[in-house]
Amino acid sequence: MARIGILGAGSWGTALAVLLVGNGHAVTLWSHRREEILAMEQTCRNESKLPGVILPREIHYSSQLEEAVRGQDLLVFAVPSKATRETAQKIRNMVPDGQQIVCVSKGIEEDTLFRQTQILEDVLGGVLTAELSGPSHAEEVVRQIPTLVVAASKSRELAVLTQEVFMNANFRVYISPDLIGVEIGGSLKNVIALAAGMSDGLGYGDNTKAALITRGITEITRLAVAMGAREDTMSGLSGIGDLIVTCQSRHSRNRMAGYYIGQGCSVREAMNRVKMVVEGVYSARAAMALGLKYGIDLPIIEQVNRVLFEGMDVRKAVLELMGRERKAELEHSFW
Repeated sequence: MARIGILGAGSWGTALAVLLVGNGHAVTLWSHRREEILAMEQTCRNESKLPGVILPREIHYSSQLEEAVRGQDLLVFAVPSKATRETAQKIRNMVPDGQQIVCVSKGIEEDTLFRQTQILEDVLGGVLTAELSGPSHAEEVVRQIPTLVVAASKSRELAVLTQEVFMNANFRVYISPDLIGVEIGGSLKNVIALAAGMSDGLGYGDNTKAALITRGITEITRLAVAMGAREDTMSGLSGIGDLIVTCQSRHSRNRMAGYYIGQGCSVREAMNRVKMVVEGVYSARAAMALGLKYGIDLPIIEQVNRVLFEGMDVRKAVLELMGRERKAELEHSFW
């Protein structure tokens, strides 16, 4: 049995608390909202995030960071990506060197262009980090629907530990040394999912969605490889797998936000209607900046940025993508 502190009681943090308690671990679930913690303690529900789900009584809840952090074998960072640095700064003096941390947040920090584990290492120093990623909507994981993910780390020992702690009959965990690839795939798929949602909002069909997914993984792969990732990682669970589910699923907050934008809502209105953090909005500018830094062409991501931050009409963005210069599908195809 491992002692595990989960920071962040959103849908994913809560679903993982349920999974880990079911695996026999001692879990403390933390939220900075005291009223949220009290409600979960009293009702065994997180109704706003996981409606209809009864939470096991074995979960310990806390609104005190120190209680959730000190003495834990493993910390799980499940806060929204835009809150990762702030949360890490708050626990800096509570975390010993060598602390093992699994990050399940996905996103790129706009100011630094850091991935999530890079933020943790930057703030906390001598910690060991892993990223758990893949096609894994909380609403399905918490109902024990078969799910496959990948745990990536520079430390093989931490990747294996993550696999051992999280894996069960309904939640299969693979391991990978490609931390860059797994994190970039998990972050940029949210930006492509916004585009897929916009397509749905405009009333376009399966042809368009399939094209966005296919060309989207091409953009993500180009950038990831330029940053040092393995190309084959993008054909796996944290690449094309996560992209498919985020572009297609009714559970996807990024796809839903894009849908509302395609229907004519402003970005702010769309985010308000989703009622949860839309990670793709926060990663879109950073993704574009990474493309510029590494000299990688990202046409879909560029148009998403123009819609989000420059007020471009979605239909015009589609016309610009469709009207790009003629080229071969594969960059190195020759007769």
